[in-house]
Amino acid sequence: MDSIKANNSIIHFNNNCYTSLNQHIEKNNFSKIFILVDENTHQYCLPILLEKLETKLTIEIIEIESGEINKTIDTCVGVWNTLSELDADRKSLMINIGGGVITDLGGFVACTFKRGIAYINVPTTLLSMVDASVGGKTGVDLGHLKNQIGVISNPDLVLIDTHFLNTLPQNQMKSGLAEMLKHGLITGENYWNKFQDLSKLSLDDLDELIHESVVIKKNVVEEDPFENGLRKTLNYGHTLGHAIESYFLSHPNKKTLLHGEAIIVGMILASYISSELVGFSKKTTDKIKQLFLSYYNKVTIEESDYPAIIELLKYDKKNNHGNINFVLLEDIGKPKIDCLVDNKLIIESFIYYAS
Repeated sequence: MDSIKANNSIIHFNNNCYTSLNQHIEKNNFSKIFILVDENTHQYCLPILLEKLETKLTIEIIEIESGEINKTIDTCVGVWNTLSELDADRKSLMINIGGGVITDLGGFVACTFKRGIAYINVPTTLLSMVDASVGGKTGVDLGHLKNQIGVISNPDLVLIDTHFLNTLPQNQMKSGLAEMLKHGLITGENYWNKFQDLSKLSLDDLDELIHESVVIKKNVVEEDPFENGLRKTLNYGHTLGHAIESYFLSHPNKKTLLHGEAIIVGMILASYISSELVGFSKKTTDKIKQLFLSYYNKVTIEESDYPAIIELLKYDKKNNHGNINFVLLEDIGKPKIDCLVDNKLIIESFIYYAS
C-alpha cells in the first residue's frame, strides 16, 4: 500500500513502516528514544518493533495501564516525571505503540514536554489505525468527559502495520469497524456499500478498506485542520455517542462501552434524527439500524438514563454560543453540520433505537 502524506506527517503501511522508521532515526540527531506502551502492547507489539529497530541509541520503555479510564492528566504527569527522571531532552524521540488512548495521550505528552519533542505513532488497533492515525488530535479526558484537554499536533510519522490486528480480540476489531462505517455514511455509497456483507471480505480487502478510510479522513482534515467546518462531519454519531460513552464510563451500575460500541448507538440515533429533521430516508434509516444491530449487540439504555445522557451533550466539543450542534445526514455522503436538535426528538431517537 502506498504511503500517504497528511499535513506535516507521513503515514506508512506494513513493510514500509520499519524501513521508514529506521531512515527517520538515522537522518535525525535524536538523543534517546522513549517508547510508550500499555501492558498489552508491551507484551504483543513491542517485541516486533524492537526486532525491526536498527539503532544504537538508548531506548527506554515507559508502560501505563490500558483503558480509557487511564486517559487522564494524572497519567500524563506520571509519564512527564518518568521522562525527566530518565533525562529526556528536547532532542528525544517518543514512539507511542497502542490504541487511541496511547496515541492520544502519548502525543499530548510529547508535544507538551519541554514545549514539544518529536514523536511517532504506531497505532495497533483498528480504531486507532482508521481514526487516531490522522488529524493530529492529542489529549486526555477530564474526569469522564471525553477529550476535553488537548492540542492539535502532528507526529513525524504514523506507522500502520496491519499485522498487529492479529493480536486484537473481536470486540476491539468491531470497535474500529464503527469508524469505518461512519466514513461510509458521510462519504458516499461507493465506500458504504463495501460493508453490506462483511462475510465476503478477505484480509487483503480489509487492508484496502483501512487504507481507503485513512485517505477519506486525510482529505477532510487537510481541507479543515482545525474543525471549523468540514471536519465536523467526522463527528457523525459522536455527539450522542460520546455522551453515552461518558455516561456508561461514570455510572457504577453500567458496563463500560468501547468507543465504537457507543458510536454505533450514536449513529443509529443520528440517522433517526436526520430522518425527522433534514429529510434523510426513513427506509435507509431502518436499513442502517438493521445492519448495525446484525454486527453489534444492542445496548440497554433505560428511560431513566435519558436526562443524564442529554445533560452530557453540553460538553461536546462542536458546541458554541450555548448551542448543541449535531452532524446529521440529508443523504448517504451528504452530511449537514451545526444542526440544532430538540430534546424531545432526542428522546424519540432513543425509543426508536430500543424498539
